[in-house]
Amino acid sequence: MSHSQPAEKRLLAINNYFYRRGGAEAVFFDHIAMFSQIGWDVVPFAMQHENNAPSPWSEYFVSEIEYGRRTSPLRKVAQAASIIYSREAQRNLARLIEQARPSIAHAHNVYHHLSPAIFSTLKAAGIPVVMTAHDLKLACPSYKMLRDGKVCEDCKGGRIHNVLRHRCIKDSVALSGLVLVETMVHRALGLYREKLDRIVVPSRFYIEKLVEWGWPREKLVYVPNFVDVESYRPEWDEGDYVVFAGRLAPEKGLATLIQAAALAGQRLVLAGTGPEEAALRELVARTGADASFVGHLSGQELHRLIGESRALVLPSEWYENAPISILEAYALGRPVIGAAIGGIPEMIRDGETGLLAAAGDVEDLARKLSDLTALSGADRARMGRAGRAWIASEFSAAAYRNRTLDLYGKLGS
Repeated sequence: MSHSQPAEKRLLAINNYFYRRGGAEAVFFDHIAMFSQIGWDVVPFAMQHENNAPSPWSEYFVSEIEYGRRTSPLRKVAQAASIIYSREAQRNLARLIEQARPSIAHAHNVYHHLSPAIFSTLKAAGIPVVMTAHDLKLACPSYKMLRDGKVCEDCKGGRIHNVLRHRCIKDSVALSGLVLVETMVHRALGLYREKLDRIVVPSRFYIEKLVEWGWPREKLVYVPNFVDVESYRPEWDEGDYVVFAGRLAPEKGLATLIQAAALAGQRLVLAGTGPEEAALRELVARTGADASFVGHLSGQELHRLIGESRALVLPSEWYENAPISILEAYALGRPVIGAAIGGIPEMIRDGETGLLAAAGDVEDLARKLSDLTALSGADRARMGRAGRAWIASEFSAAAYRNRTLDLYGKLGS
């Protein structure tokens, strides 16, 4: 097939994975669908993976790197080198650009698999490059500013040796050392700082945090995440529980939530799986909390669970960016109780679309759970409606598209 004729507008959409895996992938695929709908030719670039969606461009995808597998020491060295700087990704991308030169490239998560080496290739080809910051990797080598379950900013001011000193990556000297070398190489080559034209940031909090860590503000552009409100039904019969939906991971504040639910005598449903599940089940038994684990849910099942809840609760204890789960709860007509940390407070109008609680504070969260339960069903429904109306204007697909097109236009595409 011939791809050589230049399309009117061609977007090169870049992400490690080409299947729906997490929040970054949801944004990536929704972005692709949106730009295809408005007549752009969208060409993906990703890593080969058995779960990938089919694509006519998959022959250009980069070989799979998976860390868990046992491989020879030599293969490990080769993998380590390509994690830091993937020549293969550069070669494949150069071939792809020859076949289908894009008007603009928009990257999502590229580290460890495609590697930011691709930004040099794009820059050399004179293609404007945008990357969405889904996490804090541009500042923190281990990307979460989190250590031993607590917020950590020890690497600020270029003190990145701390990633090795604290063994931030899976408590491993080898992996933490690799990430330290990776960060040093990427910074020395200016792969993010000099090769990216703009960084799209979904929360105002992340913009301020990146500026605080030395990023020039003029490189950062606020484009909030979105949901298509029309594809969510807001009328549900309210049940007698609050719900958490997400990974059962230490930074999510679930131990705090379970203790708060026990204290407030509030029924809790946890949807998701993750490394903390066994410890959390033990905590439920110990505190006598009325909490049930329903495993990973998606699609209509998840919508029903959230839609019939009193509220979605997001008790995070790390710098969340811009959780799509908040937008989905509003779209389903439900209020949200969120921890006042990271980007969460800018997505909750306290007392109007939900309630804010101090992060990591059992008593305060229990108080907010009780306050919400004390309201009438009609009041909670009113909060949910206010949330839905707010995101229909501020966090809509149309708002995202217009902001993104405006950005692309400024970069000459």
